[in-house]
Amino acid sequence: MLRALLFCSIFLITGCYQAERRCDAFRTGTFEFKAMVGTTLETTRFVRNDSIEIDYFRGKADTSSIRWINDCEYIVKKLHPKNRSEEKAIHMKILTTEADTYQFEYNIVGEDRKERGAATKISAEEIYQ
Repeated sequence: MLRALLFCSIFLITGCYQAERRCDAFRTGTFEFKAMVGTTLETTRFVRNDSIEIDYFRGKADTSSIRWINDCEYIVKKLHPKNRSEEKAIHMKILTTEADTYQFEYNIVGEDRKERGAATKISAEEIYQ
């Protein structure tokens, strides 16, 4: 009986917990995303307004359109793809938010394989480089 009560208590406490998602705070602004590329930690800076995102990576800029599905999900599609791979749209989903950082999940539209990452908001303004 005590075990059942303890199990129910733990389930109620953890089962009701839902990570914070204040996605509207991350809809626009300037952000950084860091990822390992081979053995090097690379940084991508991107500027997003409601419908356009400009990525800056290794000194080059690339512009994509943004279509919001809901407050926490959007589709990114490059405006000037250089190859077939870049023609594919990417589905982005903000999973959690905390202070100036959000955790996200992304995948190529139509594919099941998902990747995860984190982005940090470095400015509320849209600072174009």
